[in-house]
Amino acid sequence: MSKAEFGMVGLGTMGRNFLLNIAERGFSAAGHDIDPAKCRLLEKAAAGTRLAAFDSLAGFMTALEVPRKIMLLVPAGRVVDSVIGDLLPHLAEGDLLVDGGNSHFLDTERRLADLGGRGIGFLGVGVSGGEEGARHGPSIMAGGDPRFYAMVRSIFEAASAKVNGEPCAALVGRGSAGHFVKMTHNGIEYAMMQLIAETYDLLKRGCGLDSDKIGDLFANWNEGKLNSFLVEITSFILKKKDADTGRPLVDMILDTAGQKGTGRWTSQAAMDLGVPIPSIDSAVTMRQISARKQLRESLARQLAPSQINNYELVINNLKDALYAGFLLAYAQGLSLLHAASTETKYELDIAEIAKIWRGGCIIRAAMLDDIREAFEAEPELSNLIGSSRFQEILDAGYDALRTVNTVTLSASIPAMAFAATLNYLTSFRTERLPANLIQAQRDHFGAHTYQRIDREGTFHTDDWEM
Repeated sequence: MSKAEFGMVGLGTMGRNFLLNIAERGFSAAGHDIDPAKCRLLEKAAAGTRLAAFDSLAGFMTALEVPRKIMLLVPAGRVVDSVIGDLLPHLAEGDLLVDGGNSHFLDTERRLADLGGRGIGFLGVGVSGGEEGARHGPSIMAGGDPRFYAMVRSIFEAASAKVNGEPCAALVGRGSAGHFVKMTHNGIEYAMMQLIAETYDLLKRGCGLDSDKIGDLFANWNEGKLNSFLVEITSFILKKKDADTGRPLVDMILDTAGQKGTGRWTSQAAMDLGVPIPSIDSAVTMRQISARKQLRESLARQLAPSQINNYELVINNLKDALYAGFLLAYAQGLSLLHAASTETKYELDIAEIAKIWRGGCIIRAAMLDDIREAFEAEPELSNLIGSSRFQEILDAGYDALRTVNTVTLSASIPAMAFAATLNYLTSFRTERLPANLIQAQRDHFGAHTYQRIDREGTFHTDDWEM
């Protein structure tokens, strides 16, 4: 075959599927993996396309046209650095490396500086959609120099998901913006999943509904304003039967949720930037609590949930509460992106990010059309809760969130994400918070000073005693 237009290092499920996606869009491509079995698997699946696989790095590099465009889909962390180290002796000035894994944005900044000094292009690219998305169309969030993105733009746009004919791929900003945006995407994902899980728990243990009925309810919600990938797959999951027992499969799955770190990174980044994201933070915390299974089992008999008699009240409010929860999860994540763009000069276009999240990615949802329009109308909008177009939704959602939180508290059912979401909205709608007392305390024990409401300046009280 003639020289390949695009190369892929790492032929696991994601790398193989993404490369097959590209090849089926008419591009010639080459893949490399040190495992010959993965190379054979790719070649078998790629029959009839202009795609070849190499377990030899030298053969792979020779097969690529110059300047080379090579994407890495390997585990984040040291593996990325190791692969880059292996590739460096074979690279020339003007070649481009693309890290498509879930790398930490600070690692991406370090690699950008190192490779830039060598004359080699580098893009940190977030790819969302899982195995299915990689194969048939993910959301692609690229960060880096526009000159280097131009080298792969046509390939990424062709391979990405499409919504109304628009590709869900874009250069979202400079530097490590691609991986920062993907990290934030995953933080929003954590919050949405936790809100869904708490909804399920309230319906299951609080209202006594079986998994089939709850699955039907989610399917019905997905037909309306809650239309989204996560609500849709939840309806499928809840109705899936276990082949061994005949019971709902979800009932047979251990209640300890895993995480790969991106949610925690989002919380850390928000803390560093001083941006409140309590719904995301609570989702990270609940995954950590879920991992303490043995302790929970030892304490569980001390606090049994109460049965809710008026479950129609719960169901009628859950839809609006979940919708508001989703909207506020987006609001928190996008406010983090706004702050990061200002602080790091990412030059993020929030409307463009909302646009490419509409298809392919895990957090895709119908409401992203409205969110995109809000940021197109107000590009400097720092938080969605300040947009007039969402006030009616948030008013209805506020009442629903209050009802849901009251019910979960009375029934002793944990709902940390719903509680954090309600208090986030309540706090921003409160003109005067009790931080004045905190400032007085800080001044009392540490002479940290305070400001007054009646005149300008910084003040300190020497004697706080009566």
